Amino acid sequence: MAYDPEMDKVLKKWKCEETGLLVSINRYGNSEAKLQIGPRILLKKDGSERAPAKAGRLTIEDLLWFYDIIDEVKDELSGLAKPE
Repeated sequence: MAYDPEMDKVLKKWKCEETGLLVSINRYGNSEAKLQIGPRILLKKDGSERAPAKAGRLTIEDLLWFYDIIDEVKDELSGLAKPE
């Protein structure tokens, strides 16, 4: 079965304004909702967004931001994908 971008849905996303890191909950078709860390959206000098880049290794700023939102992310994901 070939990948169909129409079936790939972002259900909820968060962005760290300081580092550009994105965290999102995604679902492909009728599959289980899953957490994605990345990409990273950095800004150009003129303030516009660059093309998305891999998240790569997380900085302490990324980690502290993720720590601050982890309960909200867990609650959202738990409501979409029941743990087994």
